Amino acid sequence: MTDSLRVRNADREVVLERGSSAIDALKTLEAVRGAIVAADVTVEGISRQWDLDRALPQADLVEIAPIAADSAAGLAILRHSTAHVMAQAVTDLYPEAKWAIGPPIQDGFYYDFDVDRPFTPEDLERIEARMDEVARERQRFVREEVSHEDALAEFADQPYKLQIIASVDDGSTLSSVDAPEDGTTLTIYRNVRPDGTVAWSDLCRGPHVPSTERIPAFRLLRSAGAYWRGREDQPMLQRIYGTAWESRKSQQAYLDMMAEARQRDHRKLGRELELVHFPEQLGPGLALFLPHGARVRKIMEDWIRDETLARGYEPVYTPHIAKDELWEISGHLENYSELMYPGMDLDDGASYRLKPMNCPFHILAFMSRTRSYRELPLRIAELGTVYRYERSGVVNGLLRARGFTQDDSHIFCRPDQVVDEVVDCIEFARDVYTAFGLGEPSRIAISTRPEKSHGTDEQWAVAEQAVIDAVERTGLAYETDPGEGAFYGPKIDIHAKDAIGREWQLTTVQVDLNLPERFDVTYIGDDGAKQRAVMVHRALFGSIERFFAVMVESFNGAFPVWMAPEQVRVVPVAADFVAYADEVRSTCVAAKLRASIDASDDTLGAKIRSAQTSKIPYTLIVGAQEQDTQTVAVRAYGGEQRKDVPVDAFVAELVAEAVAPTRRDR
Repeated sequence: MTDSLRVRNADREVVLERGSSAIDALKTLEAVRGAIVAADVTVEGISRQWDLDRALPQADLVEIAPIAADSAAGLAILRHSTAHVMAQAVTDLYPEAKWAIGPPIQDGFYYDFDVDRPFTPEDLERIEARMDEVARERQRFVREEVSHEDALAEFADQPYKLQIIASVDDGSTLSSVDAPEDGTTLTIYRNVRPDGTVAWSDLCRGPHVPSTERIPAFRLLRSAGAYWRGREDQPMLQRIYGTAWESRKSQQAYLDMMAEARQRDHRKLGRELELVHFPEQLGPGLALFLPHGARVRKIMEDWIRDETLARGYEPVYTPHIAKDELWEISGHLENYSELMYPGMDLDDGASYRLKPMNCPFHILAFMSRTRSYRELPLRIAELGTVYRYERSGVVNGLLRARGFTQDDSHIFCRPDQVVDEVVDCIEFARDVYTAFGLGEPSRIAISTRPEKSHGTDEQWAVAEQAVIDAVERTGLAYETDPGEGAFYGPKIDIHAKDAIGREWQLTTVQVDLNLPERFDVTYIGDDGAKQRAVMVHRALFGSIERFFAVMVESFNGAFPVWMAPEQVRVVPVAADFVAYADEVRSTCVAAKLRASIDASDDTLGAKIRSAQTSKIPYTLIVGAQEQDTQTVAVRAYGGEQRKDVPVDAFVAELVAEAVAPTRRDR
């Protein structure tokens, strides 16, 4: 091996001395444009994220690209580095604290600590102030490879780090940020002061920004309890959440969005607008839909039912429970039992479970008789309610619930029909997003085979290629989430952004060659022989409850006319005009509009404020003049006001506006 190495990017190639760092290479290649935090280094087709100050790999040819601070990868590195700064600040202020893990997450980071008491808001202020001091100290992030024995010695007083080292030894590493690059050494990152002294160290894969001064903006958000490893039989730790950004401007935009999101929280609006109720007697993750919320939900359900039937799906209804035998065949008891409710031993001698998914029931519906290839694809659809034992710490209103209803469909088809069916599911999802005001998908992710799965390598290869081919046929860009598929097949997760820019994962489409084999799902082919069917799972809303919550927050409770639980409120200016107001309401109701009348003794101003606070699309004000001329004064929510509008004309306008959107024109 020579004393030089070739380094190239997309534009050029240079020769450097061995031992040159990633930043040396990027500068020589003139590839440093804007703020960068690390490099992407590829050797023999294997790509890794690389510290800028770290010497390049010992290889003949290295491909390199900068990782920009404002890219998804760059922000993750920036936030991971900030998590280390926060952990140092916590241990500076609370020397007895034991620290666990601190990964980057969407829009931020967290770190878990074992401390004597929960953190208070005042504690977070002190910690953030200490973080500011650490950032100004310009501490460098220095990578060091150590043996397992040395790591055990260094972290002898840190029980959670010892468990991480043990998990590396047995191959069950807790987090990718803690995983080693090979089986012989571990990596430690040290926060080193300008004078060379070590301020703090952590077991970590990295990479990190070169120094703490390269973290321009961060903020601590809140603290909460979190079980170690997410298991209730493990110690309760204190988790501090924070956010970090490549600029103060970006951070302020995020904080402004989060402040707006708090005002739009579906639990807050659900209470104020009488949409949903979360009584303690139900328990976490369970909700009551009140009349207004129930109307919105019915509108959503009617829309998806009608569109589903129009696209050739067949409806079914299935029970809420089934014998353990069904869940054993499907593999749920083996792979999903931690999210299933305990069995119920009944007097017939069998144990029953609440269903966590609808798919086995739809398989049984398909298998109710022999099927011919001429019947395929057979698309079975149901608004099926399922129950999952989500841990109380992750339950979040309707966004992550324990009981919810899926717009669930399962398509049974021949192998040559799979890609077409998946394409149709993706296009159906696009129609849903457009109809409900979310626009085009913001992100599509293909999730591949997880470590815990059923099926052969060949089955997974075929299924994964099918989802890739389908997404590519739509022309939509996609990303890959390795190892995030379901235990029975790869999946496509489709995301959308709401009105304030938050991204939500909604639609899921899965290709499954495993369950048809476990249940022996077959059809009679054109040769008269039994053939194995392929199964496509899909839920477009994801769940009715989650999609409802997204709608509440995206529209800020001010639903478009076609979705509004109350489209019109008629307000008489005095008791003398209640009869005319009721005539107007009746005319609206006869046109199948959702209308009410406010005949209370409140003042006119109070009635109008009530209608506006309730975010009703149209308030109709009627008095002597309107009664004499058979007109109304129209006040649109947050918009224009019109006088002397004929009742029939207004009703015709609103009927046209209230038509539900259907599929997009393509």
